[in-house]
Amino acid sequence: MKPDKSLKARARKVFALLHAEFGSPACPLTFKTTEQLAVAVMLSAQCTDERVNLVTPALFARFPDMAAFAAADIREVEKLIYSTGFYRNKAKNIVALARILVAEYGGKIPRDFSILPTLPGIGRKTANVVMAEAFNEAPGITVDTHVKRISKLLGFTKSDNAVIVERELMQIFPKVMWRDLPLLIIFHGRKTCIARRPACAVCVLKKICPGRQDVPGQKKARP
Repeated sequence: MKPDKSLKARARKVFALLHAEFGSPACPLTFKTTEQLAVAVMLSAQCTDERVNLVTPALFARFPDMAAFAAADIREVEKLIYSTGFYRNKAKNIVALARILVAEYGGKIPRDFSILPTLPGIGRKTANVVMAEAFNEAPGITVDTHVKRISKLLGFTKSDNAVIVERELMQIFPKVMWRDLPLLIIFHGRKTCIARRPACAVCVLKKICPGRQDVPGQKKARP
C-alpha cells in the first residue's frame, strides 16, 4: 500500500525540522579512505561510534590499507579491536573482506551497490553508509536501531524488520532526503529521543509525533 499524502507531508516536516536543528550531518566515524570507512562501520555493530573512534587510530596505523589487512594475523586484529565487542567475528570478516578486495578489486571498495552486500561483513546497512559517505550516493536508506525505533514512533512504519522499514521510508521520503535522513534521525535519537528517557517536552518534533509521550497542555498528534 502506498503512503498517503498526509504521511508524506509529515515526513517532509520531520526532515525540515531535524535539518534545521542539525544541519547537513557528517558521519561521526573517523576515516581517511573508503576502505577504512567500511572497516569502521563493520566495527560499529553493537558498539558506539565513540568506542570505534578510539580503536581505529591504532588499527589503521598498523593496517593502513586492504593489502595490510589481507596479510594480517587475525589474532593481532582481534587484539586491536577487542573493546568493540564480537571481536572474533569482526576480525574474521575484516581480513576476509581485505583478501577478496585485494584479489578481485585492486584493494578498493567497488562503487557498486549490488556488489557491496555480497562481501564479507558488509550487509545492506554498511553498504548504504559506504555509498552515502564515500560516493555521495543514496541507493537506499541506512536503517539502524535508532532509525527503526524513531520511525515507528513517528508512524512511518510498524515493522521491526530493517529491510521493511527501509522500503517503507523510501516510499515516504523523497530520494533527495535519503542520504541525510538516517544521520538526522540518529543524532535526534542520541540528543533528544533517547530510548529510555525521551525528552518529549523539548523535542522539535513534539507537535507532529504520534508516538510522543504526553506533554502538559498539548494535544497528542494524530498518526
